[in-house]
Amino acid sequence: MRGMLDFSGKTVLVVGGSSGIGNGIARSFLDHGAMVHVWGTRPQATDYVGEEGSDLTGLVYSKVDVSSEEEIAQWPAPFDTLAVLVQSQGIVRYKRQEYTMAGFNEVLQLNLSSLMACAIRFHDMLRAAKGSMTLVSSTAAFHATIGNPAYSASKAGTLGLVRTLAQAWAKDGVRVNGLAPGYVATKLTRVTTENPARTEEAEARIPLGRFGTPAEMGGVALFLASPLASYVTGHTIPVEGGMLL
Repeated sequence: MRGMLDFSGKTVLVVGGSSGIGNGIARSFLDHGAMVHVWGTRPQATDYVGEEGSDLTGLVYSKVDVSSEEEIAQWPAPFDTLAVLVQSQGIVRYKRQEYTMAGFNEVLQLNLSSLMACAIRFHDMLRAAKGSMTLVSSTAAFHATIGNPAYSASKAGTLGLVRTLAQAWAKDGVRVNGLAPGYVATKLTRVTTENPARTEEAEARIPLGRFGTPAEMGGVALFLASPLASYVTGHTIPVEGGMLL
């Protein structure tokens, strides 16, 4: 079993790897020997210096707007094959913005449609490497989310995409899985983490009694991409401290 988490010589791309959960996942692969590329929204890597939850040291950064199918398709990939694709992009719109069609469509485009666009873009590279793809959804896929219908729908849709692409790509030797984080302290959860009352309420619903960390999400991503999970495809693992229990 030793060495099964060694990704030396393998190329990994983490979409949304510039900060938050995606950055935690990217750094986990880097720590295990991979050459890790990340996509983010800012013009250059130095624009993230000093940003909480963002460490691009040792990562290869590119600015790609994943809400644009054209940018995804035309990105000049600096590699020929890809062993692991992790898609961790995502937004949420508060203050009932998702109850407008503009807000709803914005969230669906970035949180769900861009996943398929990236999958199409890198399918052939993953097939050549007999690699794997992991889609990051959310525990919001399993329950209602007050005020965020688009976010909830996009994350539930991600579960369906995992299942369907896993079935379709199995013949190509590509495994597709997902992970569904619960509460993790990132930019997207500041509405909770910066409110002590909300934080206390949230932690009370988690049997382990605390929020998760991006590094802990990275551990599950490593497992799903490794030979340890060689007979696992089409499944999404909740990583939520028991919250869904």
